[in-house]
Amino acid sequence: MKLLAVVGSSRKNGNTATLIKEALKPFEKEAFDIELIYLSDYQYKDCIGCEGCKDTFKCAIKDDMQKIYPKVMEADALIIGSPTYFYNMTADMKAFLDRLYCYEVFHEEDRSVWMGLNEAFGVKYAAVVAVCEQNDEKDMGYTAISMEKTLQALGYRVVDVVKALKLFSRKEAKNHEDTMIEAYNCGEKLLKTLKLREEVQKKIRFMEQL
Repeated sequence: MKLLAVVGSSRKNGNTATLIKEALKPFEKEAFDIELIYLSDYQYKDCIGCEGCKDTFKCAIKDDMQKIYPKVMEADALIIGSPTYFYNMTADMKAFLDRLYCYEVFHEEDRSVWMGLNEAFGVKYAAVVAVCEQNDEKDMGYTAISMEKTLQALGYRVVDVVKALKLFSRKEAKNHEDTMIEAYNCGEKLLKTLKLREEVQKKIRFMEQL
């Protein structure tokens, strides 16, 4: 199985990256194909609402998102993370998620009827990491919920959300033991969910042979 982790912070050794790497640790003990990418390494534009993806489910804009799309589609699960900028995710993460709009499918005559492309092939799984400098969760604003709701709309079941507070200085997360444990447990829960799916699939195939 494949796992894709996406860091929406420009700090490659910052708190968001640190917590995502901690969430990946349970997977490193298993036979998983793990890939960690930093959105700051890619050059891509915002979604322009051109609807060029309407019939093909492929974005018409030719930029570095074309390198990321195969990684997203091939992954059985995602872990995405972002620090909080003015009560929301970073511009890189917002643009990345907006560009996944090409995986939304709408009824030809009634746009209130829709689904994420993943739903057509079976629900996938995800986890979210949100980081905030402030002490109060309300100051995180929409960072966590925006990432979570977007993934749900794309056909992902978000199994856990880490809301890390009181983090500003680079690598400060490593000094917050409770937050590091929460990130690790988040990854472990996602791993257990994927393994449970695999076990159920095996059991169903076995029962069909009886």
